[in-house]
Amino acid sequence: MKYADLHLHTVYSDGSYTPEKLIDEAAKSGLSAISVTEHDSVDSTELVMACSRVHGLEAIAGIEFTAEYNDREIHILGYLVDYKNHSLREKIAVLQQVRTERVHHILKKLGALNIALDPSKVFALATKGTVGRLHIAKALVSEGLVGSTWEVFDKYLGDKGPAYVAGFRFSVYEAARIIKDAGGIPVLAHPHVLENNDLIPYFAEQGVMGIEALYSEYSEETVHFYLQIAQKLNLLVTGGSDFHGDAKPEVKLGSVKIPYTLVEDLKKAKTRL
Repeated sequence: MKYADLHLHTVYSDGSYTPEKLIDEAAKSGLSAISVTEHDSVDSTELVMACSRVHGLEAIAGIEFTAEYNDREIHILGYLVDYKNHSLREKIAVLQQVRTERVHHILKKLGALNIALDPSKVFALATKGTVGRLHIAKALVSEGLVGSTWEVFDKYLGDKGPAYVAGFRFSVYEAARIIKDAGGIPVLAHPHVLENNDLIPYFAEQGVMGIEALYSEYSEETVHFYLQIAQKLNLLVTGGSDFHGDAKPEVKLGSVKIPYTLVEDLKKAKTRL
């Protein structure tokens, strides 16, 4: 049997591993295929592909788009995208600019709460690519302003926290369309965060073609539940660990190993786009 882990992050978004280190560890874990799905970025893809070839590992070009529905953040994974697609990169550039501006807005809110943090400390942690709330959390902990990243999100940066700032996001339909226009397959990431499974059929109508039914936080019962939904809605099934390295130490690389047949299903679906 061949296995894959289709949800991984590196220092090019909010992971702690370089692409070289991640690929090396993935090869050691017995995986045959991987997908590095950076948040709103494909900047690591070229390097991931090159490193994977050295190790005889198949790399599926991927991305994790930040979308929105009714003020709720939704993540849409894109697989087998043409990461050099000009339109895709234009859309990503918009999100990257918004993320940068969002950091300054969040730090201003933190300042009003008597927590002063120099923006340069945040951007120094995100030198490779996408900057986000986790980089702010790490900087706050590094500067001794807050005890832990968990505390940062619990007290300040969670979706309902006093320093939370919503950034521009594409709708689920727009994210799915962007991915498809770049030759990719849009998949709903970690569906449990929706807290409303009735949204899944609606997102399928909006162009989402698959669901991440296998995930590092899921019990067998939860996996079975989402597999049933996928079957009912005729959705593709994917899965992955959502590995971030030291940023999420409880999640191990390859802790979710999906059958390679699911990768083959993605490839077949791509030919029908």
